[in-house]
Amino acid sequence: MSSYPKHYCGVFGIYNHPNAAELTYYGLYALQHRGQESAGIVTYDGTQFHVHKGMGLVSQIFNGEKLEHLKGNRAVGHTRYSTTGSSHLRNAQPLTVDCAKGEIAIAHNGNLTNAARLREELEAKGSIFQTSVDSEIILHLMAQPSVNGHENNLIETMRRIEGAYSLVIMTEREMIGVRDPQGFRPLSLGKVGDAWVLASETCAFDLIHAEFVRDVEPGEIVIIDKNGLRSIQAFPEPRRRAFCIFEYVYFARPDSNIASRNVYRTRVEMGRELARENPIKADVVVPVPDSGNSAALGYAMESGIPFEMAFVRNHYVGRSFLQPSQLIRDFNVRVKLNLIKDLVNGKRVIIIDDSIVRGTTCKTRVNSLKEAGATEVHVLVSCPPHMHPCVYGIDFPDRTKLMAANHSLAEIRDYLNADSLAYLSAEGMVKATKLPKNNFCLACYDGDYPVKYDPLVDKHIMERRRCRGDGLGEALRNEELQPRLL
Repeated sequence: MSSYPKHYCGVFGIYNHPNAAELTYYGLYALQHRGQESAGIVTYDGTQFHVHKGMGLVSQIFNGEKLEHLKGNRAVGHTRYSTTGSSHLRNAQPLTVDCAKGEIAIAHNGNLTNAARLREELEAKGSIFQTSVDSEIILHLMAQPSVNGHENNLIETMRRIEGAYSLVIMTEREMIGVRDPQGFRPLSLGKVGDAWVLASETCAFDLIHAEFVRDVEPGEIVIIDKNGLRSIQAFPEPRRRAFCIFEYVYFARPDSNIASRNVYRTRVEMGRELARENPIKADVVVPVPDSGNSAALGYAMESGIPFEMAFVRNHYVGRSFLQPSQLIRDFNVRVKLNLIKDLVNGKRVIIIDDSIVRGTTCKTRVNSLKEAGATEVHVLVSCPPHMHPCVYGIDFPDRTKLMAANHSLAEIRDYLNADSLAYLSAEGMVKATKLPKNNFCLACYDGDYPVKYDPLVDKHIMERRRCRGDGLGEALRNEELQPRLL
């Protein structure tokens, strides 16, 4: 099991472009880092939706012939890593539905904290679900003609769902971008010529030569149709902002800009803060590629200690058809990064990574450095210790599997076989963003969840579903419908 948190999802949409499918393909290509499990594109040609989805990487799923069949001047795309729902093609997005309101396609980045309760309620009213992803709940809510005697619309739907959601929705008439009122996940608005574009990150705009216009605001609905763009604020009452700070630490691409802050520059500043808080006498600063590169560079710049790319990353790692044996110890770790021994032999080494979740991978790195002749190995981390699980769409394990939640700093240091271990403080991490602390969700560090949730209620609902004999196969009940209580 990986020692790194897994990505969540990337969303993309484009309205009024003759090559909508092709530009969506490139947009998803730029967002591939946000999910490598499945991807899909849905287009609309003025008459019908065209859909192609598959398992794997964007470049494996689409080619020129498949894009040629995705006709239309508007498209929505999605690249996925599962947070709720298993790894199956039926769970690949965008999801589509044909209802009284016409055809609708939705791409969702995030995780609903009240998904189990809403699903139970909808099933009691006769809704039939085709997938196990919480994004389908949003489609069912949108398809309802009325709620509590009032005409249903997207605002009513947004006010019923809780948690993290950045959405791109395509109907037969319009393209819609939606962001939850806390703003957990990024969503940006751009233009290429006369076409409007929505994307999880601005790096997708750069690839297709789109101009960044602005970020979609928390709680905002942007509606794009033949008359242009209009905006609705679904939550006029002030809400606590809670952007996931781990986007700056790890998830977002360094060439993206979020809230007018460049991710690369922010990570370099985190490294500088790390050096100010934890000055260490050493001969070389070594990053764990690629996520530790920027922070390590910042540490080297602030401390004056030379920076060396002693670990070389293999960018062509795929799944091996052979199960590694003891002939190659730690194959899964070593195949990704190889060490240039001459750069560390006889030296005091500072190794910098963005996070330690379970610790197994970091331990292998430390041992590799010492086997190569490093006299000292000091481990520094450019964010605070992860103490709590995430319920908003990051696959952090439950608290029992988080190393920092169950062991002291000294115990972790000894486990890693490091000479010292230090984390960046929460204050230093936030300071590096140059944004107020109350803009962020720090729940995985401090346990302060901006949107409250009750995992015991969800667990009770899911256990009741598995036991009620509702005609679903045993494998489906056990595997698909049980969410990960992160």
